Parts: sequence; structure tokens; C-alpha cells
Amino acid sequence: MTPTARSTPASGAPLDGLAALARTAAHPPGATPCGCADGGLVGVLADREDGTVVRHGALVVKAHAPDTDPEAHRARLALAARPDVADVLLSPLPLPPAAPEVLGGRPVTAWPYGPPVDPGDPDAAPWEEAARLLALLHRTPLPPGADLPPMRAPLKAALAVDRMRRSAPDHPAAATVLAAWETIPTELTAPGNTPHLLCHGDFHLGQLVRLTPPSPTPPAPSTPPPWRLIDVDDLGLGDPAWDLARPAAWFAAGILPPEIWSRFLGAYQEAGGPAVGTDPWIRLDVPARALTVQTAALALAKSTAEGRPLDEVEEVMIDTCARIAGHRTG
Repeated sequence: MTPTARSTPASGAPLDGLAALARTAAHPPGATPCGCADGGLVGVLADREDGTVVRHGALVVKAHAPDTDPEAHRARLALAARPDVADVLLSPLPLPPAAPEVLGGRPVTAWPYGPPVDPGDPDAAPWEEAARLLALLHRTPLPPGADLPPMRAPLKAALAVDRMRRSAPDHPAAATVLAAWETIPTELTAPGNTPHLLCHGDFHLGQLVRLTPPSPTPPAPSTPPPWRLIDVDDLGLGDPAWDLARPAAWFAAGILPPEIWSRFLGAYQEAGGPAVGTDPWIRLDVPARALTVQTAALALAKSTAEGRPLDEVEEVMIDTCARIAGHRTG
């Protein structure tokens, strides 16, 4: 976490406003003066085009993407605040009474801070816990009368390909990625993809945090805080196989070891997850191919914009697209 050092991040969100909002939400008027361990600084946890997140003490504030649909956003937040998903999703916090709900044309929300998965300790990654959370989410009955939007996983795959077409049309690997994309049935990536069950829409290990209790009641040393899914920007109704698609794509590409994939999939099935049956690839094949293409397309777009060659993992995803293009299965 780095201290606030500029007024406007690369994503265009007003960082000074976010920092002030984080301090106010963490320490409302009349509350005890700030005694946070960070010395009152506001740290930048994420700064991307699709969202900027800052932290002060035990609270984070997020500025969502500028093209966020207001009605869908409200529906997703309302769902995350429901008690029947509190064991799965991190619940949002109310903004201070006088706080703006939009900064710089971007919706803002407040959340409790939770420690994320440690990227430096891959052996401790909570694959089984993540699988159980997804299974529980997918099994959650839809709220009566809820008008939830479609989850955005299929749309995000299509948007990634469009971005590659605009920013890296002449890249030597672009044709390979497009050939793999042509193997994906068009109806499965359309914005109106038929909704089915409640889905996260953008699952990866970065979407997990520990749910830490208030400081007066710390957990016992032998009982680590539970994990929760975060980031509701893509939450909605759809085919739950898409929530398993990224790990499936990594496994198919040889990036995720078979034993980890087996642990993840086994935990999901043992928890009653409805996304897959006896042969998981009947449901996972197309979403996994789509996520492979999405990852490769974004790699080409970003590497071109940054003027750098593809890294090793990105090259693997391009090679996997070549295999997909040569072996159509649907």
C-alpha cells in the first residue's frame, strides 16, 4: 500500500476526493480521532481503468468504472447487502450521510478492508475455500422479485477482443487470437446471454479477502478469519460455468498444476456446485476457451500499449489459442 501522492490516478478517478471520503467514512464526525496504524495516510490498493480503490485503516472506498450502468450497479449492491449472501460476499458499508455517491462521474462505494490472498505464498492459496464460496453463491435462491442484470463474464470476453482489434490489429499474434475466438458460439458471448443462476462474473484469487472482525473482538489464533468474495461489478445471472472458467483455462494451458485444479474442482463438486456434472468439460469447454481468448487479447492490447514484448505466461496463452483454433470442439 502506498501513500497518496497525486490528485488524479491513471484511471481518471479523483483520488483526493476518494482519500477524503475514505477518511470521513472511517472516522465520521464525533468519532474517536484517527489513530490508525498507517499514521492517517490513505493507500492506493488498485488504480485501473475499471476501478480505483483506496484504503484508510479498516475501510476501503472504490470508484467504479465510468461506464457503470447505474440501475445495474444499484441492483448488485442491494444483492451484496442481503443477509442471505453474507457468508459468501463481502457486504458494503453505508457512505457517510453527506458523502457524494458519485465522484468524477464514477459511482463510489465503501467496504470493510480485508487482507487479500498473499501472492508470495502460492502454496497457501485458498483454492478449496474459493470453490466452496462459488458453490454456495451458485446455489443461492434468487431474491423474490429481484431484477438482477446478467453477469458480465461473456460480455467481458467480447470486450477484450474488441479492445485488441482496436489497439493491436497488426500484432503478429492477433490473427491467432481471432481464430480461437471464432470457435466460440456467438450466442454465448452476447450481452443478452440467457440468465440462469447467481454468478460472480469475474472470479480469480484476487477476488478473495479475509473477513476480519472489529478490532475489539479479534479471532482466536487457531481460527483464521473466513474468506469472502469481493467486487460485485460483474455480479448477476448467468451460467455458473463461467465462474470456473479462468482456473479451467489456466489448467488447460498448463499454468495451473493438475493437483490444484483437482482440489478446486473437487471442493466445488463436494459443496454441491451446480456448474458442472460428471464430465465437467461438457460445461467448461466453451467458457474456458473464451477466457483463454480474453486473457490473450488483453495481453496483446496491454503489451502493445506499453511497448513491450509478451511475457512467458502471455506467450503460453497465445500458444493455447493456437491449439484452440486448430481443434474446434463446438
